[in-house]
Amino acid sequence: MIIRPRRLRNSQSLRKMVRETRVAASSLIYPMFAMEGENKKEEISSMPGQYRYTVDRLTDGIGEAVDSGVDKIMLFGIPDEKDAHGSQAFAEDGIVQKALAEARKNFPDLYLITDVCLCEYTSHGHCGMLHSHDVDNDSTLPVLARTALSHVQAGADMVAPSDMMDGRVSAIRTELDKNGFYNTPIMSYAVKYASAFYGPFREAADSAPAFGDRKTYQMDFHNSREGIREAILDVKEGADIIMIKPAIAYNDMITKVKEVISVPVATYSVSGEYAMVKAAAQNGWIDEKRIVSEMAIGAYRAGADIYITYYAKELAQYFKEGFIG
Repeated sequence: MIIRPRRLRNSQSLRKMVRETRVAASSLIYPMFAMEGENKKEEISSMPGQYRYTVDRLTDGIGEAVDSGVDKIMLFGIPDEKDAHGSQAFAEDGIVQKALAEARKNFPDLYLITDVCLCEYTSHGHCGMLHSHDVDNDSTLPVLARTALSHVQAGADMVAPSDMMDGRVSAIRTELDKNGFYNTPIMSYAVKYASAFYGPFREAADSAPAFGDRKTYQMDFHNSREGIREAILDVKEGADIIMIKPAIAYNDMITKVKEVISVPVATYSVSGEYAMVKAAAQNGWIDEKRIVSEMAIGAYRAGADIYITYYAKELAQYFKEGFIG
């Protein structure tokens, strides 16, 4: 035989040299949860190894991430008080705003990204303003824009709207530009499916809807062309990065979106993905390190430039060890 593909698999050194997918810790983002109170670090029961931190303890968790090699954090806030209008989302003394100030003070070189949504802040748990029992798209846009602006004013380097309202990227871009924040990027949760994989997050962020579901604004998981349309629309509105969420069941969408847009593509390996792997590993059913590595490489191989994951610290270590990379 003249052609033998196995020739290029003969040693680890050779396999690494011809590797098609190469990754680095600089592409990782670690999600973290900030809550009100003092001196508390609460483990999330459905996500072992992940925690909610009060602002005064947040630096403990950030320090661990930085020590592992992760230099990008995405912050989610859990307020004590909620109302129908989600007013704590944009409050000057809101939980995310305080967390940003604390993180910036202690880690000046850390890159800080904030999730922009209202579900954690509304008493009804939906991602926008209600009109009767319907989430009203257009009246939600100025609230999201105001929230994004408050995050940037408090120290966020990037904002990431996850609400799935039509036109929210344009509304946020306009508000940021109007206030002089021309260079603040927007990472849009453009292709966000109504997914069962979000279950543990809703416990973590106390954000389950009080009634109904989110299928009128998050995408139907049967659809792929719709996801491409969403991505293209958000780029036209000014999104600098497009995100696909979840990751593991939607690698096809990473590839399809990457083929039609010219901005970087991110994907979010969500809470349900983490919880499933962690539970199976704790029962001794899988090799956690290898599974986590395969999931990550699968996303990068599909076309992701950025990987948001609760396993960011572990992956950064794996990269450092040369286990994957």
